[in-house]
Amino acid sequence: MIRLTLKDLKLFITDFKAVLLTFMLPIILVTLFTIGFGGISGGRKSNPIKLLVSDQDSTEMTQNIITKLDSLKELDIEQLSLTKAKKAIREGKRMAVLTFYKGCTDSIKNGNNVPMEIFYDESREAEIGLLQQALISNLIGMIGQQKIKKNIFNLIDEKNANLSPALLSSIHQQVEEQFEKLQSKNENPVTRGMSLKMTKLFADEEPNWALIQAVAGVSVMMLLFSVAGMGATLLEEKEKGTLKRLLYSPINPLEILFGKMLYTFIIALIQLFILFIFAWLVFNLEIFSNLPALIMLLIATAFACSSFGIFLASICKSRKQVESLSTIIILVMSAIGGSMMPYFLMPPFMKKMAMFSVNHWSIQGMYDIFYRHLPTIHIVNKSLILLSIGIIISLIALNRFKKHILKVA
Repeated sequence: MIRLTLKDLKLFITDFKAVLLTFMLPIILVTLFTIGFGGISGGRKSNPIKLLVSDQDSTEMTQNIITKLDSLKELDIEQLSLTKAKKAIREGKRMAVLTFYKGCTDSIKNGNNVPMEIFYDESREAEIGLLQQALISNLIGMIGQQKIKKNIFNLIDEKNANLSPALLSSIHQQVEEQFEKLQSKNENPVTRGMSLKMTKLFADEEPNWALIQAVAGVSVMMLLFSVAGMGATLLEEKEKGTLKRLLYSPINPLEILFGKMLYTFIIALIQLFILFIFAWLVFNLEIFSNLPALIMLLIATAFACSSFGIFLASICKSRKQVESLSTIIILVMSAIGGSMMPYFLMPPFMKKMAMFSVNHWSIQGMYDIFYRHLPTIHIVNKSLILLSIGIIISLIALNRFKKHILKVA
């Protein structure tokens, strides 16, 4: 029994792909998810939240408030008009806009409710929670203190009208200093009873972002697994001698590769269509809201993924290698591309890595169609990127096919 165990262990150790799949893949995935969710050294330092601000009041007081917010390490402020800000949120470039309506300053001076509102993207509620914490503890505290200071200054000026301007100015300065001390200690009793109006930007459309993430993420990841298996049939034909017999026939050798690519593309496209029809029938996913854009995106996704499957077959020497290598590459690519973890939760460097994955462009395109309801031109851009990825991968696969498969077949 021990000899059999040792024999199996030796065979396992000599199989580099098996060792890599067994030990390295879990380590890679755990590392990616740990970094993505901020689990290194007890939690990574959070990056500043990029917040848009639309100041329709355009007064000295509102600008001072915006300046103070921008000085906070939790926030990165960018000022835009409300129309442009909403457009940026719809396009997925930003998650929220803080709006100061006309009359903010007058309301603060008169002690009334301040007309301000946050419009946000519901699909990024995890970040919105952090944003609320930062704003509730700072913005409302600033406004509350402004109200109290204004009332105190008015009272001092009314009761001490006979004092010299210099003395009144000194009293005002002392009040300011006391409030600065309170703020530096994060003591904001003035926030009690105050709230900040939060409005979902897509409330009228009522999109189900969780459904979109599930369908988009899983469909692309499973498609990659499917096409990897179909691409591996090329190596299976080589191992069985079928490829050699085809090469002896009058068929152009490149037609063999193109035929396999076309077969893989057709199956990939059918798989995507079936999955989205299922999501429509069972989960009421609105696939007809922009059907031309969806068809265009699915064709581009199927092409990019099928090219990836043929590429894997062209760089591996056996079907077994394809199965091992594809599992590692697809899971890693899906992790950084948004299939396993929503894109907005990723740290900046992972977001840059995501740009090189098929998953990212396809998933974001589906968000544009089903969640953001963007014009077709936005889907055209992402479809062209997917087509470009597919063309580049196909050219590499073609070169490898000529060098490493045709010669040894």
